[in-house]
Amino acid sequence: MASQEKLFAGFKRFKKQYFGDDSHLYDSMKNGQPAKTLMVACCDSRVDPAILTDCDPGDLFTIRNVANLVPPCEDGGHFHGTSAALEFAVNSLEVENIIVMGHANCGGINALWHDDGSTQSQFINSWVSIAQPAKERVLQALPTETPQKQIKTCEQQAVLVSLENLLTFPCIRKRVEDGSLSLHGWYFDIPAGELLSYDPVMEQFKLVSD
Repeated sequence: MASQEKLFAGFKRFKKQYFGDDSHLYDSMKNGQPAKTLMVACCDSRVDPAILTDCDPGDLFTIRNVANLVPPCEDGGHFHGTSAALEFAVNSLEVENIIVMGHANCGGINALWHDDGSTQSQFINSWVSIAQPAKERVLQALPTETPQKQIKTCEQQAVLVSLENLLTFPCIRKRVEDGSLSLHGWYFDIPAGELLSYDPVMEQFKLVSD
């Protein structure tokens, strides 16, 4: 488990690498960030997007939330952290790719799957209900499959729900339609140590080759 002292030591190594003799990378980013890829990922400590993709600082603009969900575009309520980050990435950074990355053994999707209306939760159940369409699709398509297969499929279907919700944002839909922005769905299989990417033609997640 990472203690505060371990984190401080990690920052010292980071500072030595990026602000020591070779400070070119951060020198080039003093006045802005160059990220052209937005990653929507889960808060789960096992699925840090920059670590999984071996990226440098400045490569990814990242949104992390419970179950890597994108809500539909709407004006109700008061606080829209994920939507605000999407708007900034698309309109200000002008990212060229948006990747929604789900993963195996997701606690948020597990909460959605087992929610029968009796669970007491102030925030989680309401948030993960964004992926309710994914749960309904799995229950309809795979009613007799094992719970493990159903939940894994729900994790993947939730990625597709988020991709669909991205297109409810006018700024995103416009850029997708004019070809300046691409949307992608990924799934990190933690037990297998494999990454899968959604193929919209085949309508399935396919293993990313070594």
